[in-house]
Amino acid sequence: MHPDIDFNLPAVREEFSLSELNIRIKKAIQHAFPSTAWVRAEMSDVRANGGSGHCYLEFIEKNPITGQMVAKARGAIWAKTFRMLKPYFEKETGQAFASGLKVLVKVSVDFHELYGYSLTVLDIDPAYTLGDIQRKRMEIIAQLKEEGIFTLNKELLFPVLPQRIAVITSPTAAGYEDFLNQLISNKSGYPFYVKLFPAIMQGDKTEESVIAALDRINEYMDYFDVVVLIRGGGATSDLNSFDSYLLAANCAQFPLPIITGIGHERDDTILDMVAHTRMKTPTAVAEFLIGQMDRAALELTGLQQEVSLRATDILLKQKNGLQLIVSRLPGMVTNRIERNRTSLHTLTGKLPAVASGLFMKHSTTLEMLQTRLVEKSLQLLSEKQKQLQLDEQYVRMVSPDYVLKRGYSLTLKAGKIIKRIDDLAVGEELVTRLAEGEFSSIITRKAHFTEKEK
Repeated sequence: MHPDIDFNLPAVREEFSLSELNIRIKKAIQHAFPSTAWVRAEMSDVRANGGSGHCYLEFIEKNPITGQMVAKARGAIWAKTFRMLKPYFEKETGQAFASGLKVLVKVSVDFHELYGYSLTVLDIDPAYTLGDIQRKRMEIIAQLKEEGIFTLNKELLFPVLPQRIAVITSPTAAGYEDFLNQLISNKSGYPFYVKLFPAIMQGDKTEESVIAALDRINEYMDYFDVVVLIRGGGATSDLNSFDSYLLAANCAQFPLPIITGIGHERDDTILDMVAHTRMKTPTAVAEFLIGQMDRAALELTGLQQEVSLRATDILLKQKNGLQLIVSRLPGMVTNRIERNRTSLHTLTGKLPAVASGLFMKHSTTLEMLQTRLVEKSLQLLSEKQKQLQLDEQYVRMVSPDYVLKRGYSLTLKAGKIIKRIDDLAVGEELVTRLAEGEFSSIITRKAHFTEKEK
């Protein structure tokens, strides 16, 4: 225990109003930072006010390993300083004064009772140039180009009628409502069919969530014409998720044209670069799709007019042709009848001679056919007679009588020819037939031949 503190005394509670607390914080900061300080940070959400000439921005710091944001502060460059600082920086570095640059700035630390903590930029060191965000973007772009996929989505043919639309966004995003209202209420009444694929559009889960939505769309790819990836406005630092290599590679290689509307006009993410078409806002995307339909309608109207003109021209030519034929038809018919009459007279004169020639020709042919028919019939008859003689001789040779005459005999039991000795028994009566007659006998013994006796 500290010897100077009496812990038995009652505690005194000190209370402040919010403004009193902020004033004490302001004094504490002024005491801690009585002068300026040089700060290393990354610029984000750089906005130059065209009216006042002031520049408003954010300074951020990320964990070099995880990439997560670990610090963030509002900043301002007043018009007088900004008019000198910006051209000096751009001349020295060759880079536009924009978000994503890592800078070393001289700042005064301020705390306002109403607006809170901020940094006022007084000077900048141009030698401390590109930051981690910009450098990483350049590395990712170089990798995509080296792999040959940077322009793949841009090379896809854009559909003539982009009516079936897969939308990737947060269902609660105001930009999504703006997109739908602009699209559905188009003055020409074009029908659009929109299917939402929900995704997280800011923060660490953006990359994973958008890629998962793309995978779901790919499963039903035949049902859609284009993919729209939209998001409402916000700070530039919130768009860092769209500078992801994996997300850019997935979009660049996606088989449907992708249209982006994820930031403001001044923001340009890697995803915007690889997409088929980049628009600045969700409503701009809707206007682009409506414009595509307008162009198709205009082209269709032009084609209709061209078809109408060509059809009118063809009908006029056909009408003139028919009128010319009608005027010439009587003479053409008369000439045709006369030519046919002349041809008929000529054929009538030639008919007797032609008929006589045909008669003689066919008579000769018939005589030749008759002669060939007789010769062929006699030939076939002779061949059949020879075949019958051979068949008759074969039948005689295989007949039982012929076999018996050659000295063989047939042994029968009960009128059936005996073929196996096992079919006989001692004491049975057999009939033996010869060529001249037959006789009966009684079996007194039977024996099988051995293989050698055979």
